Amino acid sequence: MASSPVTEFYRGKTLFITGGTGFLGICLIEKFLRSCPDLKNIYILLRPKKGKNIEERLDELTKNLIFETLKEQGGSDLLNKLIPVAGDVGEDGLGLSASDRQSLIDNVQIVVHSAATLDFEATLRPTVNINLLGTRRVIQLCKEIHDFKVLVHVSSAYVNSAISEPVEKVYPAPAEVEKIIKMVKDLDDKELDIATPGILGNHANSYTFTKHLAEHEVLNASICSAIVRPSMITAAWKEPVPGWTISKNGPQGFLMGASKGVLRRLPVASALIYDYIPVDVVVNSLIVAGYNADREREAGLKVYHCTSSTCNPFKWEKVESHINTYLHRYPLRSAVWYPYLKLLPSLLLFRISAIFVHMIPAYILDTVTRVFGGRPILVRLHTNVNKSLSRLEKFIFTEWKFSNARLLELNATLSTVDKDKFILDIRSLKWEDYFNDLVQGVRRYLSNESPKNLGKARSKDKVLLVAHLVLQAGLMGLVWWIFKFLLASTWTKTGLVVPLAYMIFSLL
Repeated sequence: MASSPVTEFYRGKTLFITGGTGFLGICLIEKFLRSCPDLKNIYILLRPKKGKNIEERLDELTKNLIFETLKEQGGSDLLNKLIPVAGDVGEDGLGLSASDRQSLIDNVQIVVHSAATLDFEATLRPTVNINLLGTRRVIQLCKEIHDFKVLVHVSSAYVNSAISEPVEKVYPAPAEVEKIIKMVKDLDDKELDIATPGILGNHANSYTFTKHLAEHEVLNASICSAIVRPSMITAAWKEPVPGWTISKNGPQGFLMGASKGVLRRLPVASALIYDYIPVDVVVNSLIVAGYNADREREAGLKVYHCTSSTCNPFKWEKVESHINTYLHRYPLRSAVWYPYLKLLPSLLLFRISAIFVHMIPAYILDTVTRVFGGRPILVRLHTNVNKSLSRLEKFIFTEWKFSNARLLELNATLSTVDKDKFILDIRSLKWEDYFNDLVQGVRRYLSNESPKNLGKARSKDKVLLVAHLVLQAGLMGLVWWIFKFLLASTWTKTGLVVPLAYMIFSLL
């Protein structure tokens, strides 16, 4: 059997991973265990959270459904290679105890830094502390490690969002790092909020700004490293299971709300390119980037765009006519109304439409829920969505083309075995098929519905369709009656009101 140079590189080595409980991190851990089973150990930085200690959090992590494939293949014992260490990238010294830090220094060779605050609405103070200073703290640890080999830093394609067609290089820093750190330290919250727009400059938010500065920490660190910049990370394409996800960001969040029947409109420009990249491709890129950084350490820091916009561009118009078919092919038993998702080309049109198809129904359903002793959530949900859209407008209606030539060149250097084992090239991905799998993944992993109840879910879907049609007929009848009453006319003479009203509502 042909060997895998990538797998051989990780043989016998110990890794340290930050951000291991996140969407990307947990997928990375699973892939390492399944495809590099001869690695020695993986230390995972964990924070005690919600009353759970790090051992309980590790146990919770390993129960995620992503590990089903590994367990089915007889790899349950590989989970024993996971070692939790208590800490936090937002604390000095990563919040590590002296003994844990010494264990990392003595045993680790490879570091993957994935931890970050991804909140686009976060203020500058926490993002500087976690994204920027957190990276500095990780680099300091790398410099102390006795047998250090490589650091793989997870950045973002959007760190250069002011450029429409960025390439795989570190662009000039948007500000002086030490000056920013001093301002965050010296200014109070109010002063910092006032100063933030001027500090961010061309950056849309503090996330991209601090992630950009963090790249310069890596660039200036003088250690063997690689930077991987994924775009919007979406559900798995191929492994361990097509459609696997635990993230509610991006299209999977939209589809989750749509499958429930509560999200019925989505503001997107159907003809624009949206850069989505499956999580398993990002994971493969991180693993291979680490291997290649060590293989070509004399070449210096390399940056890789893990993106789709220039090699296999996605446009919503490719799947627009299929989305509702997918939603009814794999409906939810827990749906509250008949799913129907419509794409709208502007934020203004979305907000007008949302009054009728989101907010009014939300108030009605929340009232019914309250009467029956339940917890109303829909009004709050749609209110939060509407508030966040203003901050996300640039990302919704701007097109970027991220050149990933270097990543494709890296793929070309891999052995045939590694090209199959660590897929980097997504040019064979068919978006229509991918979204079909994505809807199923959202159903199973986000909505927690078993494939076994699909028959009952489809029966309910038919009932909801009848209820939906009855409601539409009732509303059209009410509009007809109102016009007949206001005009003091007959049913026949006001009959054109019905198709006219239907046409107007269909535009919303």
